[in-house]
Amino acid sequence: MENKNPKKMRTITLEEHYATPAFMEASKHRLRDQAKKLSDRGPGPTLIDRLCDLGDLRIEEMDAAGIDMQVLSLTSPGVQQMEAAEAVVIAHEQNDYLADRVKYYPERFVGFAALPTPVPDQAAEELERTVSKYGFKGAAIMGHTRGRYLDDEFFRPILESASVLKVPIYIHPTPPPQKVIEASYTGNYTPNVAVLLSTMAWGWHIETAIHSLRLVASGAFDRYPDLQILIGHLGEAIPFMLSRIDQKLSREQTHLERSAGAYFRENFSYTFSGFNYLPAFLDLLLQVGVDRILFSADYPYASMESARNFLDQLPVSPADKEQIAHGNAARLLQI
Repeated sequence: MENKNPKKMRTITLEEHYATPAFMEASKHRLRDQAKKLSDRGPGPTLIDRLCDLGDLRIEEMDAAGIDMQVLSLTSPGVQQMEAAEAVVIAHEQNDYLADRVKYYPERFVGFAALPTPVPDQAAEELERTVSKYGFKGAAIMGHTRGRYLDDEFFRPILESASVLKVPIYIHPTPPPQKVIEASYTGNYTPNVAVLLSTMAWGWHIETAIHSLRLVASGAFDRYPDLQILIGHLGEAIPFMLSRIDQKLSREQTHLERSAGAYFRENFSYTFSGFNYLPAFLDLLLQVGVDRILFSADYPYASMESARNFLDQLPVSPADKEQIAHGNAARLLQI
C-alpha cells in the first residue's frame, strides 16, 4: 500500500554541495566563473547564493522540498587539483567551517570531509581528525588528483584510514585529465560541445566509472574489505555494463578474491545525484538491490523538489522507498 502522506517520510540526501568565498578565491576564479554561467537568471537567489548559504536559505528550500537532512561536501573541484601545501590549508579551513555550520544545525546537516589528497598522510590525518573531533560521516574526493587515481599505492593511507574508521569515501566526478580531453573529447564540433562531452553529458560519469573500476581491479577491497565507496548519478553507467564487466574481468584474469560484480554490490553504494530517470533507476535496482541505493538531489546544481518528486513516484514498495529515502544512509553513515 502506498504511503498516503509521502511528504512525512524522512529523507537524507547525500550529494549536496557548499562553497565559501574563500574557497572560490582559492580556486582562482574558476569556480566563481562557472557558477556565474550557471546562475539563475532573474530575481531570487543565484547558484552562488545557494552554494555559499548554510543557513536560512538552504533550510527554507529543504523544508519546501521535504528534505530533512543534507550530507554536505565541498563542491567540485574540491582541493584535488591544488598544490599540496594549499590543499592542506584549504581543506582544513573548509572542514572547520563546515563543522561550525553542522554544529549550528545538527538536525539538518552532517558533513563529509574535504581531504588534501596531494599529501595522502595528511589527508588520512584530516579524515581521522574530522571524524573523531567533529563527527563527520566520511569524505568526498573530487575525482583524480592531477591524473592520479585512488588505486595508486600513493593513496593507500587514505583508503586504510577510511577502512579503519569505517566511514565511506564519496568519489565525485571531475573533468578527465587534459590529455584525455584532447584525445577523446575534442573533435569535429564546437568547443562548447567538446566541453559538454567531456563533462556533464558523458565524461564526468565515465571518468568516475573508470576510477571505480581501477579501485576494484587493483585489489583495494581485498586489502581493505571494510572499505565502502559511494558514487552518484545512479552508478555512473556501471550498472548497464555490470554483467559484461563481471564476465570479462573474471577472477582468472584479475586474481581477486571475489568477482568484480561482488565488489560493486558489497563495497559500493549509489545515489541519485539529479539523475531522475526511471529506466536508469530500475537497471541499478535490478543489478545491486535496494540496500545499495541512496537518495540525493545534487543541490544546488539540481532541484531538491524534482528529486523528492522522483523519489515519491518510484514504483517500489513503501518499505523499499523508506530504505532509499533514509534507511540505507542512516545505516551506512551511522546517523
